[in-house]
Amino acid sequence: MDHQLDHIDTQIITLLSQNAKLSNKEIASQVGLTVTPTFERIKRLERIGLIQGYTAILNKKMIGKGLKVQCLVSLKEHHLELLKSFETKIVHFDEVSECYHIAGDYDYILAIEVKDMDEYQYFLKEKLASIPSISNVQSSFVMSTIKQSTKYRRL
Repeated sequence: MDHQLDHIDTQIITLLSQNAKLSNKEIASQVGLTVTPTFERIKRLERIGLIQGYTAILNKKMIGKGLKVQCLVSLKEHHLELLKSFETKIVHFDEVSECYHIAGDYDYILAIEVKDMDEYQYFLKEKLASIPSISNVQSSFVMSTIKQSTKYRRL
């Protein structure tokens, strides 16, 4: 379903993507509306699914998740039962912050967040290796983050 956004909707989305803690009053003053129509627009954007939630960006090191790993995974076979089995298991691993089914030489890319190399080694040996359908895993370790997507991009 295509939802038409006007320039005020776009302004609201941009403001919330930059700072989700803005009050309706602050947003209203910046987009040139009163509080009530601003609140109604935000609720409509949530209802249609354009705004899917609000989140805090955490300092991962401070919560014991200082090592980020991009992990490429290939499965032995490519039939629906194995794909679903892998996906069912992987979503329950706390270390996996993101999982994408991809096209190309690998089947999945996982974003792993752990404290350190020892914790990643434990995850790899004790958790990931317990999934029998995996044929290959390639790990790349994030040395530094240059750009991270947390803001709205123009539609």
